[in-house]
Amino acid sequence: MEEVGTIRHLVLAEGWTIRRVARELRVSRNTIRRYLAGAEPGLRKQVVRARPVLGRVQARLDALLAEAPRWTQGKQRLTATRLHRLLIEEGHAVGATLVKAYVAEWKRRRQEVFIPLVYEPGDLGEIDFFEVWVDVAAVRQKAWLFVVRLMASGRDFGWLYPRQDQVCFLDGHVRAFAHVGGVPHRLLYDNLRPAVARVLVGAARVLTARMQALVAHYAFEPSFARPGTGHDKGGVESRGRAIRWQDLVPIPAGPDLETISQRLLARLDGRLATQRDAEGRTLGERFAAEQAALLPLPARPFLAAAVHVVPVSRRALVRLEGAMYSVPEGWAGLEITAHVGPATVTLVGPDARVVHPRGRFGTKAIDYRHYLRELARKPQAVRQVAGPLLRDLGAPFGAVWQRLVDAHGPAEAARHFARVLGAIITLGHTTVVARLETALATGTPLGLALAPPTSPRPTLALEALPPSVQDITVPAARAADYDTLLGALP
Repeated sequence: MEEVGTIRHLVLAEGWTIRRVARELRVSRNTIRRYLAGAEPGLRKQVVRARPVLGRVQARLDALLAEAPRWTQGKQRLTATRLHRLLIEEGHAVGATLVKAYVAEWKRRRQEVFIPLVYEPGDLGEIDFFEVWVDVAAVRQKAWLFVVRLMASGRDFGWLYPRQDQVCFLDGHVRAFAHVGGVPHRLLYDNLRPAVARVLVGAARVLTARMQALVAHYAFEPSFARPGTGHDKGGVESRGRAIRWQDLVPIPAGPDLETISQRLLARLDGRLATQRDAEGRTLGERFAAEQAALLPLPARPFLAAAVHVVPVSRRALVRLEGAMYSVPEGWAGLEITAHVGPATVTLVGPDARVVHPRGRFGTKAIDYRHYLRELARKPQAVRQVAGPLLRDLGAPFGAVWQRLVDAHGPAEAARHFARVLGAIITLGHTTVVARLETALATGTPLGLALAPPTSPRPTLALEALPPSVQDITVPAARAADYDTLLGALP
Protein backbone atom coordinates (compact mmCIF):
# COMPACT_ATOMS: atom_id res chain seq x y z
CA MET A 1 0.00 0.00 0.00
CA GLU A 2 2.92 2.37 0.64
CA GLU A 3 4.15 1.85 -2.93
CA VAL A 4 0.69 2.72 -4.31
CA GLY A 5 0.63 6.02 -2.44
CA THR A 6 4.11 6.90 -3.66
CA ILE A 7 3.22 6.22 -7.30
CA ARG A 8 0.06 8.28 -7.12
CA HIS A 9 1.86 11.18 -5.42
CA LEU A 10 4.68 11.27 -7.98
CA VAL A 11 2.33 11.23 -10.97
CA LEU A 12 -0.61 13.26 -9.73
CA ALA A 13 1.11 15.74 -7.40
CA GLU A 14 4.62 16.15 -8.79
CA GLY A 15 3.82 15.61 -12.45
CA TRP A 16 6.17 12.71 -13.16
CA THR A 17 5.51 10.77 -16.30
CA ILE A 18 4.51 7.12 -16.12
CA ARG A 19 7.70 6.22 -18.00
CA ARG A 20 9.88 8.03 -15.44
CA VAL A 21 8.11 6.45 -12.45
CA ALA A 22 8.44 3.01 -14.03
CA ARG A 23 12.17 3.57 -14.63
CA GLU A 24 12.93 4.96 -11.16
CA LEU A 25 10.80 2.54 -9.11
CA ARG A 26 11.32 -0.49 -11.39
CA VAL A 27 7.56 -1.05 -11.71
CA SER A 28 5.63 -2.06 -14.80
CA ARG A 29 3.86 0.81 -16.60
CA ASN A 30 0.72 -1.32 -16.77
CA THR A 31 0.84 -1.68 -12.97
CA ILE A 32 1.21 2.11 -12.59
CA ARG A 33 -1.80 2.68 -14.84
CA ARG A 34 -3.92 0.23 -12.77
CA TYR A 35 -2.95 1.97 -9.53
CA LEU A 36 -3.79 5.36 -11.03
CA ALA A 37 -7.17 3.92 -12.07
CA GLY A 38 -7.90 2.94 -8.46
CA ALA A 39 -6.86 -0.74 -8.35
CA GLU A 40 -5.49 -2.21 -5.11
CA PRO A 41 -2.31 -4.32 -4.78
CA GLY A 42 -2.84 -8.09 -5.20
CA LEU A 43 -6.28 -7.72 -6.79
CA ARG A 44 -6.38 -8.72 -10.40
CA LYS A 45 -9.33 -9.18 -12.63
CA GLN A 46 -9.86 -12.81 -13.37
CA VAL A 47 -9.43 -13.49 -17.02
CA VAL A 48 -11.12 -16.60 -18.30
CA ARG A 49 -8.88 -18.19 -20.85
CA ALA A 50 -10.11 -20.37 -23.59
CA ARG A 51 -9.33 -24.09 -23.01
CA PRO A 52 -10.08 -25.87 -26.27
CA VAL A 53 -8.49 -29.20 -25.28
CA LEU A 54 -10.50 -29.40 -22.06
CA GLY A 55 -13.61 -28.47 -23.99
CA ARG A 56 -13.13 -31.48 -26.26
CA VAL A 57 -12.56 -34.07 -23.49
CA GLN A 58 -14.51 -32.66 -20.53
CA ALA A 59 -17.67 -34.61 -21.29
CA ARG A 60 -15.72 -37.86 -21.51
CA LEU A 61 -13.80 -37.03 -18.33
CA ASP A 62 -17.04 -36.49 -16.42
CA ALA A 63 -18.50 -39.70 -17.81
CA LEU A 64 -15.51 -41.82 -16.78
CA LEU A 65 -15.43 -40.29 -13.28
CA ALA A 66 -19.14 -40.99 -12.87
CA GLU A 67 -18.84 -44.59 -14.12
CA ALA A 68 -15.71 -45.43 -12.09
CA PRO A 69 -17.54 -46.64 -8.91
CA ARG A 70 -19.07 -49.48 -10.95
CA TRP A 71 -15.73 -50.96 -12.00
CA THR A 72 -13.57 -50.04 -9.00
CA GLN A 73 -13.78 -51.00 -5.34
CA GLY A 74 -11.86 -50.49 -2.13
CA LYS A 75 -8.22 -49.67 -2.72
CA GLN A 76 -8.46 -50.47 -6.45
CA ARG A 77 -9.32 -46.87 -7.32
CA LEU A 78 -9.21 -44.79 -10.47
CA THR A 79 -6.22 -42.44 -10.37
CA ALA A 80 -5.66 -39.37 -12.54
CA THR A 81 -2.73 -41.14 -14.24
CA ARG A 82 -4.87 -44.15 -15.12
CA LEU A 83 -7.66 -41.83 -16.32
CA HIS A 84 -5.20 -40.06 -18.64
CA ARG A 85 -4.12 -43.43 -20.09
CA LEU A 86 -7.75 -44.40 -20.70
CA LEU A 87 -8.32 -41.17 -22.63
CA ILE A 88 -5.18 -41.73 -24.70
CA GLU A 89 -6.26 -45.30 -25.47
CA GLU A 90 -9.60 -43.94 -26.68
CA GLY A 91 -7.78 -41.58 -29.09
CA HIS A 92 -8.10 -38.28 -27.20
CA ALA A 93 -5.12 -35.93 -27.49
CA VAL A 94 -4.81 -34.55 -23.96
CA GLY A 95 -1.95 -33.89 -21.57
CA ALA A 96 -1.48 -35.58 -18.20
CA THR A 97 -1.15 -32.23 -16.41
CA LEU A 98 -4.57 -31.08 -17.64
CA VAL A 99 -6.20 -34.35 -16.51
CA LYS A 100 -4.59 -34.21 -13.06
CA ALA A 101 -5.64 -30.59 -12.55
CA TYR A 102 -9.20 -31.37 -13.63
CA VAL A 103 -9.43 -34.40 -11.29
CA ALA A 104 -8.08 -32.35 -8.37
CA GLU A 105 -10.71 -29.67 -8.98
CA TRP A 106 -13.41 -32.34 -9.41
CA LYS A 107 -12.51 -33.81 -6.01
CA ARG A 108 -12.36 -30.38 -4.37
CA ARG A 109 -15.89 -29.54 -5.47
CA ARG A 110 -17.17 -32.81 -3.99
CA GLN A 111 -15.25 -32.92 -0.73
CA GLU A 112 -17.25 -32.88 2.48
CA VAL A 113 -17.36 -29.71 4.54
CA PHE A 114 -17.18 -30.30 8.28
CA ILE A 115 -19.39 -28.38 10.67
CA PRO A 116 -17.87 -27.01 13.89
CA LEU A 117 -19.95 -28.72 16.58
CA VAL A 118 -20.92 -27.58 20.06
CA TYR A 119 -20.89 -30.11 22.93
CA GLU A 120 -23.07 -29.55 25.96
CA PRO A 121 -21.86 -30.97 29.32
CA GLY A 122 -22.89 -34.58 29.78
CA ASP A 123 -24.49 -34.83 26.34
CA LEU A 124 -22.13 -36.92 24.21
CA GLY A 125 -19.42 -39.52 24.59
CA GLU A 126 -17.57 -41.25 21.73
CA ILE A 127 -16.35 -44.86 21.88
CA ASP A 128 -13.96 -46.93 19.77
CA PHE A 129 -11.42 -49.78 19.81
CA PHE A 130 -7.79 -49.37 18.69
CA GLU A 131 -5.22 -52.06 17.91
CA VAL A 132 -2.04 -51.78 20.01
CA TRP A 133 0.95 -53.90 21.05
CA VAL A 134 1.98 -54.73 24.62
CA ASP A 135 4.54 -56.93 26.38
CA VAL A 136 2.72 -59.29 28.75
CA ALA A 137 5.05 -61.40 30.91
CA ALA A 138 7.91 -60.58 28.49
CA VAL A 139 5.90 -61.78 25.47
CA ARG A 140 4.92 -59.21 22.84
CA GLN A 141 1.31 -59.59 21.77
CA LYS A 142 -1.55 -57.70 20.19
CA ALA A 143 -4.17 -56.07 22.41
CA TRP A 144 -7.20 -53.84 21.92
CA LEU A 145 -7.48 -50.41 23.51
CA PHE A 146 -11.05 -49.47 24.46
CA VAL A 147 -11.40 -45.66 24.62
CA VAL A 148 -14.29 -43.51 25.85
CA ARG A 149 -14.04 -39.73 25.36
CA LEU A 150 -16.39 -37.27 27.01
CA MET A 151 -16.67 -34.62 24.33
CA ALA A 152 -17.62 -31.60 26.46
CA SER A 153 -14.76 -31.84 28.96
CA GLY A 154 -12.31 -33.92 26.92
CA ARG A 155 -11.74 -36.52 29.64
CA ASP A 156 -10.61 -39.94 28.39
CA PHE A 157 -10.98 -43.46 29.73
CA GLY A 158 -8.86 -46.29 28.37
CA TRP A 159 -8.58 -50.02 29.10
CA LEU A 160 -6.74 -52.86 27.36
CA TYR A 161 -8.34 -56.15 26.35
CA PRO A 162 -6.95 -59.34 24.77
CA ARG A 163 -9.70 -59.42 22.13
CA GLN A 164 -12.28 -57.18 20.45
CA ASP A 165 -15.46 -59.12 21.18
CA GLN A 166 -18.83 -58.31 22.69
CA VAL A 167 -17.89 -59.27 26.25
CA CYS A 168 -14.89 -56.90 26.25
CA PHE A 169 -16.99 -54.22 24.53
CA LEU A 170 -19.65 -54.37 27.26
CA ASP A 171 -17.09 -54.64 30.06
CA GLY A 172 -15.42 -51.46 28.80
CA HIS A 173 -18.71 -49.57 29.23
CA VAL A 174 -19.17 -50.86 32.77
CA ARG A 175 -15.62 -49.89 33.78
CA ALA A 176 -15.80 -46.47 32.13
CA PHE A 177 -19.15 -45.50 33.69
CA ALA A 178 -18.00 -46.61 37.14
CA HIS A 179 -14.69 -44.74 36.77
CA VAL A 180 -16.16 -41.38 35.75
CA GLY A 181 -19.15 -41.73 38.08
CA GLY A 182 -21.93 -41.30 35.53
CA VAL A 183 -23.28 -42.01 32.05
CA PRO A 184 -23.39 -39.61 29.06
CA HIS A 185 -26.87 -39.02 27.64
CA ARG A 186 -25.70 -40.17 24.19
CA LEU A 187 -22.89 -42.43 23.02
CA LEU A 188 -21.57 -42.44 19.46
CA TYR A 189 -20.18 -45.63 17.87
CA ASP A 190 -19.02 -47.12 14.62
CA ASN A 191 -21.28 -49.87 13.32
CA LEU A 192 -19.47 -52.45 15.44
CA ARG A 193 -20.63 -56.06 15.27
CA PRO A 194 -20.91 -56.34 19.10
CA ALA A 195 -23.47 -53.50 19.02
CA VAL A 196 -25.22 -53.57 15.63
CA ALA A 197 -27.04 -56.61 14.27
CA ARG A 198 -28.24 -54.84 11.09
CA VAL A 199 -27.84 -51.39 9.52
CA LEU A 200 -31.14 -49.94 8.32
CA VAL A 201 -31.92 -46.77 6.35
CA GLY A 202 -30.43 -43.55 7.70
CA ALA A 203 -29.63 -43.59 11.41
CA ALA A 204 -31.84 -46.61 12.20
CA ARG A 205 -30.06 -49.70 13.54
CA VAL A 206 -31.10 -53.11 14.84
CA LEU A 207 -29.11 -53.62 18.04
CA THR A 208 -27.81 -56.94 19.29
CA ALA A 209 -29.65 -58.42 22.28
CA ARG A 210 -26.81 -57.71 24.73
CA MET A 211 -26.43 -54.15 23.45
CA GLN A 212 -30.15 -53.60 23.98
CA ALA A 213 -29.76 -54.85 27.54
CA LEU A 214 -26.84 -52.46 28.17
CA VAL A 215 -28.80 -49.48 26.79
CA ALA A 216 -31.82 -50.35 28.91
CA HIS A 217 -29.70 -50.80 32.04
CA TYR A 218 -27.93 -47.42 31.81
CA ALA A 219 -30.73 -45.53 29.98
CA PHE A 220 -28.50 -43.76 27.41
CA GLU A 221 -29.20 -43.13 23.73
CA PRO A 222 -26.98 -45.05 21.27
CA SER A 223 -25.95 -43.17 18.12
CA PHE A 224 -24.01 -44.53 15.17
CA ALA A 225 -21.68 -43.07 12.54
CA ARG A 226 -22.46 -43.35 8.86
CA PRO A 227 -21.18 -46.60 7.33
CA GLY A 228 -17.88 -46.21 5.53
CA THR A 229 -16.93 -42.89 7.16
CA GLY A 230 -14.12 -42.47 9.64
CA HIS A 231 -14.62 -38.89 10.74
CA ASP A 232 -18.13 -38.79 12.22
CA LYS A 233 -16.53 -39.34 15.63
CA GLY A 234 -13.28 -37.52 15.09
CA GLY A 235 -12.84 -36.76 18.80
CA VAL A 236 -12.23 -40.33 19.91
CA GLU A 237 -10.39 -41.16 16.66
CA SER A 238 -7.79 -38.46 17.29
CA ARG A 239 -7.51 -39.29 21.00
CA GLY A 240 -7.00 -42.98 20.27
CA ARG A 241 -4.05 -42.15 18.01
CA ALA A 242 -2.67 -39.69 20.57
CA ILE A 243 -2.88 -42.24 23.40
CA ARG A 244 -0.97 -44.75 21.28
CA TRP A 245 1.77 -42.23 20.55
CA GLN A 246 1.94 -40.46 23.91
CA ASP A 247 1.11 -43.15 26.48
CA LEU A 248 1.94 -46.48 24.81
CA VAL A 249 5.42 -45.64 23.51
CA PRO A 250 7.73 -47.31 24.48
CA ILE A 251 5.55 -50.41 24.27
CA PRO A 252 4.20 -50.92 27.80
CA ALA A 253 5.13 -54.04 29.73
CA GLY A 254 3.70 -55.79 32.75
CA PRO A 255 2.80 -59.18 34.22
CA ASP A 256 -0.74 -58.98 32.81
CA LEU A 257 -3.11 -56.67 30.93
CA GLU A 258 -4.82 -55.64 34.16
CA THR A 259 -1.59 -54.10 35.49
CA ILE A 260 -0.78 -52.37 32.19
CA SER A 261 -4.34 -50.98 31.98
CA GLN A 262 -4.18 -49.60 35.52
CA ARG A 263 -0.92 -47.78 34.70
CA LEU A 264 -2.42 -46.36 31.50
CA LEU A 265 -5.53 -45.15 33.32
CA ALA A 266 -3.38 -43.50 35.99
CA ARG A 267 -1.53 -41.56 33.28
CA LEU A 268 -4.78 -40.44 31.66
CA ASP A 269 -6.18 -39.31 35.02
CA GLY A 270 -2.94 -37.49 35.78
CA ARG A 271 -3.86 -34.92 33.13
CA LEU A 272 -6.89 -33.78 35.15
CA ALA A 273 -4.69 -31.40 37.14
CA THR A 274 -2.11 -30.46 34.49
CA GLN A 275 -3.85 -30.11 31.12
CA ARG A 276 -5.37 -26.67 30.49
CA ASP A 277 -7.48 -25.21 27.70
CA ALA A 278 -7.15 -21.83 26.00
CA GLU A 279 -9.12 -20.21 28.83
CA GLY A 280 -6.77 -21.57 31.49
CA ARG A 281 -9.23 -24.12 32.93
CA THR A 282 -7.81 -27.51 33.87
CA LEU A 283 -9.24 -30.74 32.51
CA GLY A 284 -10.39 -31.57 36.04
CA GLU A 285 -12.36 -28.32 36.28
CA ARG A 286 -14.07 -28.96 32.95
CA PHE A 287 -14.89 -32.52 33.97
CA ALA A 288 -16.37 -31.40 37.29
CA ALA A 289 -18.84 -29.24 35.37
CA GLU A 290 -19.66 -32.13 33.03
CA GLN A 291 -19.97 -34.77 35.75
CA ALA A 292 -22.88 -32.92 37.32
CA ALA A 293 -24.79 -33.28 34.02
CA LEU A 294 -24.17 -37.02 33.54
CA LEU A 295 -26.90 -39.59 34.06
CA PRO A 296 -26.67 -41.27 37.49
CA LEU A 297 -25.34 -44.81 37.78
CA PRO A 298 -27.89 -47.56 38.48
CA ALA A 299 -27.89 -49.35 41.83
CA ARG A 300 -25.88 -52.26 40.45
CA PRO A 301 -23.48 -52.50 37.50
CA PHE A 302 -24.38 -54.30 34.29
CA LEU A 303 -23.24 -57.94 34.07
CA ALA A 304 -20.97 -57.87 31.06
CA ALA A 305 -20.27 -61.62 31.02
CA ALA A 306 -21.94 -63.78 28.40
CA VAL A 307 -23.99 -66.65 29.84
CA HIS A 308 -24.11 -70.09 28.19
CA VAL A 309 -25.51 -73.49 29.12
CA VAL A 310 -22.90 -76.07 28.10
CA PRO A 311 -22.56 -79.87 28.38
CA VAL A 312 -19.71 -81.52 30.28
CA SER A 313 -17.95 -84.30 28.38
CA ARG A 314 -16.96 -87.70 29.81
CA ARG A 315 -13.48 -86.26 30.32
CA ALA A 316 -14.98 -83.61 32.61
CA LEU A 317 -14.19 -80.93 30.02
CA VAL A 318 -16.27 -78.01 28.74
CA ARG A 319 -15.75 -76.41 25.31
CA LEU A 320 -16.30 -72.65 25.05
CA GLU A 321 -15.37 -70.55 22.01
CA GLY A 322 -12.94 -73.23 20.86
CA ALA A 323 -11.11 -73.49 24.21
CA MET A 324 -11.35 -76.39 26.70
CA TYR A 325 -11.81 -76.04 30.48
CA SER A 326 -11.81 -78.74 33.18
CA VAL A 327 -14.47 -79.14 35.86
CA PRO A 328 -14.78 -81.54 38.83
CA GLU A 329 -15.04 -85.13 37.65
CA GLY A 330 -18.42 -85.55 39.35
CA TRP A 331 -19.96 -83.10 36.83
CA ALA A 332 -19.23 -85.35 33.82
CA GLY A 333 -22.36 -85.82 31.72
CA LEU A 334 -24.20 -82.83 33.22
CA GLU A 335 -25.19 -79.47 31.72
CA ILE A 336 -23.77 -76.50 33.61
CA THR A 337 -23.84 -72.71 33.33
CA ALA A 338 -20.81 -70.81 32.01
CA HIS A 339 -20.23 -67.09 32.57
CA VAL A 340 -17.66 -65.82 30.03
CA GLY A 341 -16.01 -62.58 31.13
CA PRO A 342 -13.25 -60.58 29.44
CA ALA A 343 -10.46 -62.32 31.39
CA THR A 344 -12.05 -65.27 33.20
CA VAL A 345 -14.54 -68.09 32.63
CA THR A 346 -16.72 -69.08 35.60
CA LEU A 347 -18.33 -72.53 35.43
CA VAL A 348 -21.22 -73.06 37.83
CA GLY A 349 -22.16 -76.67 38.68
CA PRO A 350 -24.57 -78.35 41.07
CA ASP A 351 -22.40 -77.91 44.16
CA ALA A 352 -19.63 -75.40 43.40
CA ARG A 353 -18.16 -73.01 40.86
CA VAL A 354 -14.85 -73.17 39.01
CA VAL A 355 -12.95 -70.14 37.67
CA HIS A 356 -10.41 -70.43 34.83
CA PRO A 357 -8.45 -67.74 32.97
CA ARG A 358 -10.16 -67.20 29.64
CA GLY A 359 -8.20 -68.97 26.93
CA ARG A 360 -7.74 -68.39 23.23
CA PHE A 361 -9.12 -70.66 20.53
CA GLY A 362 -7.48 -74.09 20.61
CA THR A 363 -6.05 -73.79 24.15
CA LYS A 364 -6.78 -75.98 27.19
CA ALA A 365 -7.09 -75.00 30.86
CA ILE A 366 -6.99 -78.24 32.88
CA ASP A 367 -6.70 -78.34 36.67
CA TYR A 368 -5.80 -81.93 37.62
CA ARG A 369 -7.14 -81.42 41.13
CA HIS A 370 -10.53 -81.95 39.47
CA TYR A 371 -9.55 -85.61 38.81
CA LEU A 372 -8.22 -86.75 42.21
CA ARG A 373 -10.77 -89.54 42.74
CA GLU A 374 -10.01 -91.11 39.37
CA LEU A 375 -6.25 -90.62 39.73
CA ALA A 376 -6.33 -92.31 43.16
CA ARG A 377 -7.58 -95.44 41.37
CA LYS A 378 -5.27 -95.22 38.33
CA PRO A 379 -1.56 -95.12 39.27
CA GLN A 380 -0.39 -95.27 35.65
CA ALA A 381 -2.41 -92.15 34.88
CA VAL A 382 -0.71 -90.48 37.87
CA ARG A 383 2.68 -91.17 36.30
CA GLN A 384 1.44 -89.88 32.93
CA VAL A 385 0.26 -86.48 34.27
CA ALA A 386 2.72 -86.10 37.15
CA GLY A 387 4.13 -82.77 35.92
CA PRO A 388 0.91 -80.72 35.65
CA LEU A 389 -0.59 -82.57 38.63
CA LEU A 390 2.27 -81.52 40.92
CA ARG A 391 2.00 -77.97 39.54
CA ASP A 392 -1.68 -77.80 40.45
CA LEU A 393 -1.26 -79.42 43.89
CA GLY A 394 1.61 -77.12 44.88
CA ALA A 395 3.95 -77.62 47.84
CA PRO A 396 4.87 -79.99 49.41
CA PHE A 397 3.66 -82.57 46.87
CA GLY A 398 6.62 -82.03 44.54
CA ALA A 399 9.04 -82.97 47.32
CA VAL A 400 6.85 -85.96 48.25
CA TRP A 401 6.89 -87.23 44.65
CA GLN A 402 10.66 -86.85 44.41
CA ARG A 403 11.13 -88.74 47.70
CA LEU A 404 8.96 -91.59 46.44
CA VAL A 405 10.77 -91.73 43.08
CA ASP A 406 14.16 -91.82 44.79
CA ALA A 407 13.02 -94.62 47.08
CA HIS A 408 10.96 -96.80 44.73
CA GLY A 409 11.39 -95.66 41.11
CA PRO A 410 8.73 -93.93 38.95
CA ALA A 411 6.35 -96.86 38.50
CA GLU A 412 6.10 -97.80 42.18
CA ALA A 413 6.18 -94.13 43.18
CA ALA A 414 3.00 -93.58 41.17
CA ARG A 415 1.25 -96.30 43.23
CA HIS A 416 2.30 -94.73 46.50
CA PHE A 417 1.37 -91.26 45.28
CA ALA A 418 -2.10 -92.52 44.27
CA ARG A 419 -2.59 -93.39 47.98
CA VAL A 420 -1.58 -89.83 48.84
CA LEU A 421 -4.27 -88.54 46.48
CA GLY A 422 -6.79 -90.86 48.10
CA ALA A 423 -5.85 -89.39 51.48
CA ILE A 424 -6.65 -85.91 50.15
CA ILE A 425 -10.18 -87.13 49.36
CA THR A 426 -10.73 -88.73 52.78
CA LEU A 427 -8.79 -86.39 55.09
CA GLY A 428 -8.95 -83.10 53.18
CA HIS A 429 -6.23 -81.08 51.45
CA THR A 430 -5.25 -78.97 54.48
CA THR A 431 -4.81 -81.97 56.79
CA VAL A 432 -2.75 -83.91 54.25
CA VAL A 433 -0.47 -80.94 53.58
CA ALA A 434 0.20 -80.48 57.29
CA ARG A 435 0.99 -84.19 57.80
CA LEU A 436 3.23 -84.36 54.74
CA GLU A 437 5.23 -81.30 55.80
CA THR A 438 5.77 -82.86 59.25
CA ALA A 439 6.78 -86.21 57.72
CA LEU A 440 9.29 -84.56 55.38
CA ALA A 441 10.79 -82.57 58.25
CA THR A 442 11.06 -85.53 60.67
CA GLY A 443 11.75 -88.36 58.22
CA THR A 444 8.56 -90.20 59.16
CA PRO A 445 7.41 -92.76 56.55
CA LEU A 446 4.74 -91.16 54.37
CA GLY A 447 2.37 -94.11 54.68
CA LEU A 448 2.53 -93.93 58.45
CA ALA A 449 2.02 -90.15 58.40
CA LEU A 450 -1.18 -90.51 56.36
CA ALA A 451 -2.55 -93.53 58.21
CA PRO A 452 -5.87 -92.85 59.93
CA PRO A 453 -5.57 -92.52 63.72
CA THR A 454 -6.31 -95.70 65.70
CA SER A 455 -9.49 -95.47 67.65
CA PRO A 456 -9.07 -95.92 71.46
CA ARG A 457 -10.15 -99.27 72.99
CA PRO A 458 -13.50 -99.04 74.66
CA THR A 459 -13.54 -99.12 78.49
CA LEU A 460 -16.31 -100.16 80.85
CA ALA A 461 -17.13 -98.64 84.17
CA LEU A 462 -16.62 -100.94 87.21
CA GLU A 463 -20.36 -100.84 87.99
CA ALA A 464 -21.11 -102.25 84.50
CA LEU A 465 -19.22 -105.51 85.28
CA PRO A 466 -20.87 -108.53 86.97
CA PRO A 467 -20.23 -108.59 90.77
CA SER A 468 -18.32 -111.88 90.49
CA VAL A 469 -15.51 -110.35 88.41
CA GLN A 470 -15.36 -106.85 89.85
CA ASP A 471 -12.56 -107.78 92.29
CA ILE A 472 -10.39 -109.62 89.73
CA THR A 473 -7.28 -107.76 88.60
CA VAL A 474 -5.33 -108.90 85.54
CA PRO A 475 -1.83 -107.42 85.50
CA ALA A 476 -0.42 -106.23 82.16
CA ALA A 477 2.26 -108.36 80.56
CA ARG A 478 5.93 -107.31 80.80
CA ALA A 479 8.94 -108.21 78.67
CA ALA A 480 10.69 -109.66 81.74
CA ASP A 481 7.89 -112.22 82.09
CA TYR A 482 8.79 -113.63 78.66
CA ASP A 483 12.45 -113.98 79.75
CA THR A 484 11.35 -115.98 82.78
CA LEU A 485 9.21 -118.28 80.71
CA LEU A 486 12.01 -118.82 78.21
CA GLY A 487 14.45 -119.62 81.01
CA ALA A 488 12.25 -122.42 82.33
CA LEU A 489 12.39 -124.27 79.02
CA PRO A 490 14.72 -127.31 78.81
